[in-house]
Parts: sequence; structure tokens; C-alpha cells
Amino acid sequence: MLALLGPNGAGKTTLLRTLARLLSPRGGSVYLEGQSLWSRGRAWAHQGVSLASSEDAGGSTLSVEEVVRLGRAAHRGWWRPMSAPDFQVIDQALDRTGLTSLRQRPISELSAGEWQRVILARALAQEPTLLLLDEPTAHLDLKYQVEILNLVESLAHEEGLTVILSLHDLNQASAWADRIALVADGALLAIGEPADVLTPEWLERAYHCPVFVQPHPIFGTPMILPYRQGRTDPKRGPGEV
Repeated sequence: MLALLGPNGAGKTTLLRTLARLLSPRGGSVYLEGQSLWSRGRAWAHQGVSLASSEDAGGSTLSVEEVVRLGRAAHRGWWRPMSAPDFQVIDQALDRTGLTSLRQRPISELSAGEWQRVILARALAQEPTLLLLDEPTAHLDLKYQVEILNLVESLAHEEGLTVILSLHDLNQASAWADRIALVADGALLAIGEPADVLTPEWLERAYHCPVFVQPHPIFGTPMILPYRQGRTDPKRGPGEV
């Protein structure tokens, strides 16, 4: 479970869209299972890589299940009828995201947290080996943020999915991610375990903002606190652990 961190405009979404073969890289290459994403057809790439990005449900009249079915397009195309194995995959995606009881509900009636789970279920219906999530906790309250992150963590650690997700909350990344990639100005600044990347030096270089970094009192992971001018501990300077 790799978290992409960086300021607005750093290139996180662009990187995710490139990994999903929605954008062609100007330089370098993207490989999936040892093969370039562009060496074979689009369907092959989308069977292995799934991108779940925040989007507005709008006024669509589709049901939850109908949206999740769209995830099978990479395997069935748009016109071939669903088979029994397809419906089994859809049922599993709904079950894994806690949406079985909502499968017939119109998406226009969902809460923000429920809609975010629908987006995730649609991505899981693709049966990817690599799951890409673009700000999956955006616009959610704390309860739904924790639910989504716990679900994604279980997919990575218990079901073997490789997950790359972009986040804005540094402390969420520290608590849930196994590794962190810090990007700024379209470049990779640092990558590694949270304790190696979430340092005052790296974070100030990326965000141009001094921070305090202290061990979490329970979990021991880095805990990032903003530097508030005029309210600092006189015994410690900005960035001191």
C-alpha cells in the first residue's frame, strides 16, 4: 500500500492516470508484470490496472449494481451479455465494499461515503492486480474516511492487491500506508517507509511549510503537526522531533 503525497499541482493525479494508461508518458515507461502497458491492447491493461477516482454521480438514474457492472467492461466489452462468473464477481465486489443491501438503490440517493464505496466496488469488479485510488477520502467525514482506508488496507494486506493511492492528509498516510512517495513540482523527492519520508526536512521542501514531526503516542508512526507562529513550545524549534 503506497501513498502518493505532495502539494496541489505536484503531479499525483497525472501519475495515477499514466499508470492506468489513460495518459501516455512523455518519457520513461510503465510496466505491468514485466510488459509495457502499451505493448498490448487497452483491454489487457485495464484488466490488470483499475483506477478509482473521485467523481460526481450527478443526476444519473443508474442503480448501485448497474454502476458496479461497468467494471466488467474490460473483460466483457460493452455489448456482450453478462455470464454467471461475471455476476459472481459483481456480487463479491458489492459484498467486499458493504454494498449488497444497497445494490438496487439509485446512486442519486447515496451519501458521499456510499458513493465512494460504489466507485471502489466498480474498480474491484475489474479484478485488477493493481488498484489505483485518487483521493479516496476527499469530501468524506471522519467515519467514512476511516472505513474506506480500513477497507483498502484489508484489500492490500489480506487479499494481495497492490494499492497506490493519493492522499492529502499526511497523518492518514503515515497511519495506513506501508510506503510513501513524496512528489513535488513533477518530480519524486523521496520514497520509502513513513518514518524515512515524513521528516521535517522532506516535508518543508515539498510543501514550503515548516512542520513538527513527533512519534504517535500509541502507534509510534510519524505524527505531523503544523507550525503555528506565536504558539510554539519555546524549548523546541520548527521541525524538531
